[in-house]
Amino acid sequence: MLCLNWLLVGALLALAESWNVVHADDGSERNCSAMPPYLPPTAVNTTQRLRALRETMSSLNVSAYIIPGTDAHLSEYIAQRDARMAFMTGFTGSAGTAVVTQNKAVLWTDSRYWVQAERQMDCNWELKRDVSISSITAWLIQEVADSDGIAFDPFLFSIGKAYSRNLAPANMVLKSLPDNLVDTVWKDRPPVPSDVLIRLPDRIIGVCVCSALISGLIPRRSFFPLWTRPPVRTTPRIPETSHSGLLGKRHLFPLSVSGLFNLRGNDIPYNPFFYSYTLLTLDEIWLFVHKDRVTKEIKDYLNGSCFQANCVQLIEYNQVRKMLSDYLTRPGVKVWIGTEYTNYALYELIEKSLTSDYSPVLTSKAVKDKTEQRILREAHMRDAVAVIQLLMWLEKVVPEGKETEMTAAKFVNECRSKQKENRGPSFETISASGPNAALAHYSPSNETSRKLTVKEMYLVDSGGQYLDGTTDITRTVHWGTPTDMQKEAFTRVLMGNIEISRTIFPSGTRGECINMEMLGRRALWEVGLNYGHGTGHGVGNYFGVHEYLYFMSRCTVFLLEPGYYKENDFGIRIEDVVVTVPAPTKYGHNYLTFETVSLVPYDKKLIDTSLMSPQQLQWLDLYYQTIRRLLVPELDRQGLTEEKEWMLRNTEPLQRSTASAAMSSFSLTFTALATALIHDFI
Repeated sequence: MLCLNWLLVGALLALAESWNVVHADDGSERNCSAMPPYLPPTAVNTTQRLRALRETMSSLNVSAYIIPGTDAHLSEYIAQRDARMAFMTGFTGSAGTAVVTQNKAVLWTDSRYWVQAERQMDCNWELKRDVSISSITAWLIQEVADSDGIAFDPFLFSIGKAYSRNLAPANMVLKSLPDNLVDTVWKDRPPVPSDVLIRLPDRIIGVCVCSALISGLIPRRSFFPLWTRPPVRTTPRIPETSHSGLLGKRHLFPLSVSGLFNLRGNDIPYNPFFYSYTLLTLDEIWLFVHKDRVTKEIKDYLNGSCFQANCVQLIEYNQVRKMLSDYLTRPGVKVWIGTEYTNYALYELIEKSLTSDYSPVLTSKAVKDKTEQRILREAHMRDAVAVIQLLMWLEKVVPEGKETEMTAAKFVNECRSKQKENRGPSFETISASGPNAALAHYSPSNETSRKLTVKEMYLVDSGGQYLDGTTDITRTVHWGTPTDMQKEAFTRVLMGNIEISRTIFPSGTRGECINMEMLGRRALWEVGLNYGHGTGHGVGNYFGVHEYLYFMSRCTVFLLEPGYYKENDFGIRIEDVVVTVPAPTKYGHNYLTFETVSLVPYDKKLIDTSLMSPQQLQWLDLYYQTIRRLLVPELDRQGLTEEKEWMLRNTEPLQRSTASAAMSSFSLTFTALATALIHDFI
């Protein structure tokens, strides 16, 4: 019966290929059960690609091939040349795994992307609404014969053994193939970028790479910024353990190489990274990179004032496995790696070595030194100007009925491009109106872009890459009259954002231990509402907009982003960047709280102050005072009088009662003074 079903599916697919497939013109989802199949214009025809891949699989005796949506550095955002899952499926979301057999093609992705996948995939593909490895392996066990091989590219898989562990009871064999099979059929695959690497100027980093290396790249027993320590040795310092090497990588979350050497590239859209690995030992520093992209200036910079032991040796990027294998033949070698973001192709060489479940370079990079804190605040002030320009412009033009999600996204990107030190967006702008905003990761296209109207809510999630910082901010607005439900949902999202922002906790607390998720969701949970994504993540300084958040320490920078999404109706999200700062307490001296460095007011039309506590209103008024204090000089400097007036109107105090006004004024003044003193201290 199963074979008969496969034959039937094959016949239907062949028939569908010969039909004139009907396309929708409204951005709707595919309908593969219709006769003929009904596809939106965003769907990609994958028939020839699948046929070519299956021929290659057959020649290698491969029954199933797994295609994850990542690159050799297990990145979230990837270059076009690494978008193998997108090439094969048509689906361009940032999370997913595809599996191709001789008879079926299946994609697994999470709830953020279900609608997008149904709009982008043709009827060759089946969508599984799940992301777990157990779901994928259970499907493989059901669909693939016991004796057949399941193949994968080891560079695209982490060292986790969940696939092997789940498949072992069914006697499934995993084949690690040296060449990626999608690459063999992707004839016009984009090449490696040819532009040269750049280095950050000293005014941004405050220290040259030679000083950072000499002073010790890896901390002994702490996770504070290594580049702030005075030089004490003439060779890079490795922890006092049996480790003799650190295998690092560039990129999200492994940003080690870019951060280690203060270099940047342009290999991945929206992220200033470049393809590279690093091996740092007690005696050597190896940088695996495309050497033709390294200028003489960069070479001189990397080895300026170096000693023989810590000069940086440049080795071709594709030699990493060979060189690592040769290095491991030395007696007594152990390699320290960050296990979560090390690919299997490298791990299988060092599997017997002592490993760590974190990268010490990443943990130290998560904490920003005084220079980084200062410049990221400056970047957020300029970024706030661009977002205020967008919101003020939309307030004027939306009633005319001519603007769309796409024109709004283009406008905010143009506003940012005019700001000092801007290097482009930090991700594709999410500009979403009405039901499109209910898709958490929606971005407008020619087929899906809606006209903006005063009758619908509008959500804009955007960010910029600046030489002195990375920004990410979301604001939700309504230009007409919001419903009571919309106001309540927005206010409860705002309450969650404030509750996290005003919390106080001990220094060194791990992120999950301060119950950010519970604080961000509690006001929503009280009325039976929720959202399906995380509440926060780390963010870099002219790095990736998403970084792993290991722990909460002084000067850690991360994002808060609670939300609520009503399917086919509207979406709400509030997103702010915060910095951990010392919190004055009555008894303790080592406590922290959060300082919000995003400086754009929330839409007053959507705030129901009757739902909020006095403490929440007090926090909000203080935040608005901070916006005024910081942005008035910046707007004056840029000569933006109209934008300043708009900002002042939208940051007027929300607490009005005469009885509490005096006390609130005193409290806010005292808190503002304390905040200013803390700011000066750090």
